[in-house]
Amino acid sequence: MFGEYAISCEPARIDLDAVEELLCQTYWAKNRPREVIEKSLQNSIVFGAFLDGKQVALARVVTDYATFGWVCDVVVDPDHRGRGLSKALMDALLGHPELTAMRRLILATKDATSLYSRYGFKELAGDLAWMELRQDL
Repeated sequence: MFGEYAISCEPARIDLDAVEELLCQTYWAKNRPREVIEKSLQNSIVFGAFLDGKQVALARVVTDYATFGWVCDVVVDPDHRGRGLSKALMDALLGHPELTAMRRLILATKDATSLYSRYGFKELAGDLAWMELRQDL
């Protein structure tokens, strides 16, 4: 619990309709098809914040459950922003038993570096070149 909000990563609690609505309001997933959203949820550890049973926030981690996780799709309904829900989701995520021993968690953000830096996330450093293969499907 986080105040009056329930935080859960139980797959049965995640509301696909609410998640689709949340993601369509973002700059990174506004055109993501419902079928892709559903598949992405099935293949991730998904955290939701709920008020009176209605899902109002989301965060998910794509992981191999051993060494690596990608934190993504962190989004809070505009009517519930400014109440600490993104922090509550990150607290739940970082405290999840499947994720506490990860060697590396990564994420990408355009506008929330202050949120993630409080948890120890830093810009990528080192001699590795991070690369991507982008396919516009």
